[in-house]
Amino acid sequence: MPMPVPRLLRTTVAAALLCLGAAGHAHNYHMGIADISHNARTGSTEVVHTYTAHDVEALLTNLYQRQFDLGREEDQQAFRRYLDQQFHLSVDGRRLPLQWVGMQLRSDTVTVFQEIAKTALPAGAVLHNAVLSDFLPTQINTVNIGAASDGRAAQTLIFNSQKNEQTLP
Repeated sequence: MPMPVPRLLRTTVAAALLCLGAAGHAHNYHMGIADISHNARTGSTEVVHTYTAHDVEALLTNLYQRQFDLGREEDQQAFRRYLDQQFHLSVDGRRLPLQWVGMQLRSDTVTVFQEIAKTALPAGAVLHNAVLSDFLPTQINTVNIGAASDGRAAQTLIFNSQKNEQTLP
């Protein structure tokens, strides 16, 4: 005959399973945020991206069929190549030179810093943003565009797997 399980133990196990189940569902929303702004002091357009670290690592593992450690330079280079393909700005069909400034890693996020040196983003530039949405169909990328020195208002654009290119205000 099986031994009875104490009520406190059953409650603790049930609570732990509930938390594990919630954690499994907690990451059903995949998102990225990019902020594009003009730095009047330097004259450059700055871009700051933030993505969920787990999603970036899963993408790279899927692409290259190996584990990734974004603390390693060669693994950062792989992500950089991917980001350059999936996030770019163009004017009249010509890509603007988006330079890599750096990357900051936290346990749950990857933040990338880029700039277009000595250039203000002109009205009508086209942004292609398919970062992670080519891998995760539910990925939503929000892009905040700061107010421009020529009086254009700040604006927020949303990109997803069906809408990955938009003309900026």
